[in-house]
Amino acid sequence: MSDVLAITEHRRGELRDVSYELVSAGRELADDLGGDLHLAVISGQVEEFAGSLSREGVDTIHTVSEGEEFNHDIYTQVTERLADELDPSVILMANTVNGLDYGPAVATRLGRPLVTDVIGASFDGETLTATREMYGSKVETRVEVGSEEVAVTIRPGEWPEANGNGNPEITEFDAAIDESAVRSTVTGFEEVGGGDVDISDAEVLVSVGRGIDEEENIELVEELAKALGATLSASRPIVDNGWLPKNRQVGQSGKSVTPEVYIAIGISGAVQHVAGMKGAETIVAINDDPNAPIYDIADYGIVDDLFDVVPALIAEFE
Repeated sequence: MSDVLAITEHRRGELRDVSYELVSAGRELADDLGGDLHLAVISGQVEEFAGSLSREGVDTIHTVSEGEEFNHDIYTQVTERLADELDPSVILMANTVNGLDYGPAVATRLGRPLVTDVIGASFDGETLTATREMYGSKVETRVEVGSEEVAVTIRPGEWPEANGNGNPEITEFDAAIDESAVRSTVTGFEEVGGGDVDISDAEVLVSVGRGIDEEENIELVEELAKALGATLSASRPIVDNGWLPKNRQVGQSGKSVTPEVYIAIGISGAVQHVAGMKGAETIVAINDDPNAPIYDIADYGIVDDLFDVVPALIAEFE
């Protein structure tokens, strides 16, 4: 028993980015343990998903053709049966709405300790050291778990997405689902909270903060987003003021995003906001305060009045 079993995620016919992050995190832990990395693909277009997940470092992919979308009862049963079959040291899941739905049930059924919202993890012998954040991401803590069997959920955006083509064994797993224990049914999918866009899927985000001063000034940032073909997002004060809907919020109490480019306009860089966007590939900050914390993580910074900088950028990109 030294293997890792990672449960991948998909929604409405598309793999979630966190599935590829689970591959990276799972491979690291499997290397620490000297074992193999197994992936589970449950429901939906399992063969297509398995092909996309055939990345370097994956040893085996187990497919289970049960249903189309996430279902608590099915995911719980399948994960439990796979764990009984493979006896992995680690069951790895995403710290998402889905993962936090079935993860505790799996851990309880299998009698495993559950460590949630992990941003770093490694093994020293049989001891897992998991890094978590507390007090609004102001403090990092390390939790040591001495159990030989553990369940872990990882925070999206904390590991790089796995790349490189692999050649894993792909096998169909017979989960022998107990239909009488499936007490819920997925009847549809509805975005909540003004679901006009999913900022977590955007490649380029232009994000606005309290430095914009007035609601009507947001139109200026919207123009820049349009010129760049980007998606508009915001920090918490903008959402709290009711200037943009909740689904546009980036941060610990909003969404975690990992775009290729993140442009922070008038955002100071409080730890709660940074926790949701520090995984961006390139971060550009525009703020007139040279001591703003956002510059600690920015790749490029413009220390100037945003009302001078943004119009100039719009003119350049148009």
